[in-house]
Amino acid sequence: MAIGESKSTKKSKKGVAPDIIEVRDMGGVVPPQAPEIENSVIGAILTNPGCFSEICTILKKETFYVPKNALVYETISYLGSTQQSIDLFTVSEELKKRDLFDTIGGMQVLIEYTQNVVSSANVYEHSKILAAKALERELIKYSTELQRRAFNEDEDVDKLIQSAEAMLYDISQHNIEKDFTPISDVLPVVRANIVAASNNKEGVGGVPSGFTKLDNMTNGWQKSDLIIIAARPAMGKTAFVLSMARNIADKDIPVAVFSLEMSNDQLATRMLVNVTELPSEKIKKGQLNIDEMKKMTQGIDYLGQKPIYLDDTPSLSVFEFATKARRLVRDKGVKIIVIDYLQLMNASGMAYGSREQEVSTISRSLKQLAKELMVPIIALSQLNRSVESRDKQDKRPQLSDLRESGAIEQDADMVLFIHRPEYYKLEFMSDNTTPAAGLAEIIIAKHRNGSVGDVILRFMGAQTKFCNYDDGVSVSNDQYMEVSSSINPGYETGNDAVNVPTAQPDFLAPPPDLPY
Repeated sequence: MAIGESKSTKKSKKGVAPDIIEVRDMGGVVPPQAPEIENSVIGAILTNPGCFSEICTILKKETFYVPKNALVYETISYLGSTQQSIDLFTVSEELKKRDLFDTIGGMQVLIEYTQNVVSSANVYEHSKILAAKALERELIKYSTELQRRAFNEDEDVDKLIQSAEAMLYDISQHNIEKDFTPISDVLPVVRANIVAASNNKEGVGGVPSGFTKLDNMTNGWQKSDLIIIAARPAMGKTAFVLSMARNIADKDIPVAVFSLEMSNDQLATRMLVNVTELPSEKIKKGQLNIDEMKKMTQGIDYLGQKPIYLDDTPSLSVFEFATKARRLVRDKGVKIIVIDYLQLMNASGMAYGSREQEVSTISRSLKQLAKELMVPIIALSQLNRSVESRDKQDKRPQLSDLRESGAIEQDADMVLFIHRPEYYKLEFMSDNTTPAAGLAEIIIAKHRNGSVGDVILRFMGAQTKFCNYDDGVSVSNDQYMEVSSSINPGYETGNDAVNVPTAQPDFLAPPPDLPY
């Protein structure tokens, strides 16, 4: 029997590997295959082992349709990956160690491989053909499975769609193979980036956050970066990214916000509070006087003109997110994407041994998507409860506090923490000199392409808003009441400290940067 024939695999006395590729027709139709090319590629490697390095990133065991070819290539791959010699004798010895020598047909079959070589010079092109055939078989397999499930009336259609997205995404990731690029082809792009940066009046190469000192340290959020912003609950993660989204949209830069925790109307309300600087409780309760209602209306009109796109899909899968993100970048020109927050995402359609493995897949997929779309992706993340068990003088977050997966730290280009010492009843910031009231630390704990350090911002709790440290000062509630009541009588009393911009004696007037 010629080695290219697609017959059932002959088992040895000791059996075959349990994960051997099963050769069978698909509904009476022979699946895409090229046995002769498989034989030629294996023969080329056996006669010219140096060509293995050319094709080892393209081929894998599952690429081969004929089972014995798959077993032989798997053996060759092992020898190559362990820096051992590849020839007829080393391959045959390794097959004997695996109890597969008789299964593949013995030495005669190995010799036949070498006699079926067309040309080792074309092994790369031949390998690409085999990879394409394997991809076609994989697509047939998955589409058949989806068709079977689609006929099942008990199947949830949303889960079916997510499974389809997961399957296609998985196939696409396995099919990615990027060739090297000469540096001469890259340097013109580098030069163009430098020229663009020199012409940038703000001096920020990426998407500006609107927080001056933070932008000075990061040079803005960079294309293809995955940025993780982590904190314990109540530190203001959502307030921070919404403040940032408002700053970005102020410059007419399209921004998308995916919230798995809040609805679209809740997000829009918080952004309205951010713009108008009216207390959030007054807006939620509708306790607005005429002037405040006018200010709110102006804020709504202003936000309605800004390129902000919201998505509140609950339990969003990373594969569904990827589909939506591609459409936003393509159709709306979105330049930056925010996810609130990472631990609420899932990777449905795939099986995982633990939640940590699933989170690892999610973070890795987000990084790959950022590179694909060439936009920064900012994902919020929770911290472990271990932070709360530490002494209150030691609540400052660190990388080991990232929740559920060390892969988040590994995949991220930047990791930032939000820390508010005031929340833990501390009087001073980490420098032990700056009063902590109304302030927050943005801790850059990891920066793959720059320096790490801290930035102090103001946190305006009543307006759920962050702003530059120099933009405002903390005032007591009594001072706030005195200012606000003199302009708009009817404010309710309270005991919480609030923040008022120093450059605005008229607290309720629109911020000076708004085109009202």
